[in-house]
Amino acid sequence: MSTRDKGAISQFIEKYYLHFNAASVVDAAKAYEVQINKGSKMLVSLAGAMSTAELGKIFAEIIRQDKVHIISCTGANLEEDIMNLVAHSHYKRVPNYRDLTPQQEWDLLEHGLNRVTDTCIPEEEAFRRLQQHIFKIWKDAEEKGERFFPHEFMYKMLLSGVLEQYYEIDIKDSWVYAAAKANLPMVVPGWEDSTMGNIFASYVVKGELKASTMKSGIEYMTFLADWYTENSKEGIGFFQIGGGIAGDFPICVVPMLYQDLERTDTPFWNYFCQISDSTTSYGSYSGAVPNEKITWGKLDVDTPKFIIESDATIVAPLIFAYLLDM
Repeated sequence: MSTRDKGAISQFIEKYYLHFNAASVVDAAKAYEVQINKGSKMLVSLAGAMSTAELGKIFAEIIRQDKVHIISCTGANLEEDIMNLVAHSHYKRVPNYRDLTPQQEWDLLEHGLNRVTDTCIPEEEAFRRLQQHIFKIWKDAEEKGERFFPHEFMYKMLLSGVLEQYYEIDIKDSWVYAAAKANLPMVVPGWEDSTMGNIFASYVVKGELKASTMKSGIEYMTFLADWYTENSKEGIGFFQIGGGIAGDFPICVVPMLYQDLERTDTPFWNYFCQISDSTTSYGSYSGAVPNEKITWGKLDVDTPKFIIESDATIVAPLIFAYLLDM
């Protein structure tokens, strides 16, 4: 597609984003588009608080237009997109969050407001509203002898319609709902450290649920191994937002297949881009440059590699806008 076929945002970044991190934004976006146009697939990993940052307003459309084929996200991003859907009007912005005293932070807790940088999530309207409905779905599965992944339970809750009474934003702006509608493959490594993971664990401690009702992280990895094997003929790219387990977990499936299972015909990831403001330091994974991943058997020598050292809440929407011809 030529520049003139694209919209004003895409034309703007092509005209003015010419050097340094700005140029990397354009280069990564164009290479992502090449990846999709040639029939390769793309994994997107979501770390940080992307859902609370309302990335769903544009990421949902990326899902609907088949520009992502599997997602890896933290448990927080999985649940916080749905929380925003059902409790948006109860969120509180704190623009002066850098100036808060410990007592002011305590006061937010006392008012049931859990802060994520400049945005507070309302406990009663968000966490507890989901809890009453997701518990019933967990318990129903257990009584039927069924087991599912964390995201599959969330899909069931959204598609059942039980949350429709609470919707406070346009449903098209929920990326998890878009993923549920598409039955998009997903892995949610480390789900246990999310709020819903903590709540599930509390029911296990109380004897009201069995831990085995929830499929595990090892099962996520084995699912991903099968999915990668089945879908890598035309190549699979890796678009990483932030760092942490959301990125580290899925990227490791390639060396696992190649080295541990000795499937030496396994292709490397054939595109890699990371948006991160982490700096390279001693032992840092999130701040490691892409070339380090070659030594771990994740990327090939000639894999297109991009690192954009910037705020993902600024950069990711621009790249998605380019892919959507906005």
